[in-house]
Amino acid sequence: MQDVNSIQELVDALSDAGDRLVIVEFYAQWCNACRALFPKICRIMAENPDVLFLKVNFDQNRDACRTLSVKVLPFFHFYRGAEGRVAAFSCTISKLQTFKDALENFSSPFCSLEPSPGLAEFPAIIPHPELHPEEAAAARARAAGSESESEELHPLADTPTVVG
Repeated sequence: MQDVNSIQELVDALSDAGDRLVIVEFYAQWCNACRALFPKICRIMAENPDVLFLKVNFDQNRDACRTLSVKVLPFFHFYRGAEGRVAAFSCTISKLQTFKDALENFSSPFCSLEPSPGLAEFPAIIPHPELHPEEAAAARARAAGSESESEELHPLADTPTVVG
């Protein structure tokens, strides 16, 4: 199981995974449910060597967890590599079957005729920006532009109103 300490590390790991299934566990040392579930997750990891398991310490990565809408622990995100997130849910020992079902559903070979949606939840983050500085700068500019595009002038006022 690999530790992830930033959104950039997560995006890099997802990019490197290709079309492999990637499971990200959000946990905390003080969380009893996390500690109880950990040995069972380790056993499942041993049975599924083709799946990449990542873990994010909630206390050390609060901003990243907030960005990823992690509100309860333990929490899991399932990604199909750079294809994007395919599932997200909380799981405890009593709900371990949900985890096993998701693992079975998403670990099968993947084939799609549609273009990859990419990592839509991280629009401004380019995998391995040190290798692609121009692409990283362009993505940051696009992300900044998309934020301003969501503002429209209200027909009865001359100030921007966020439309959502």
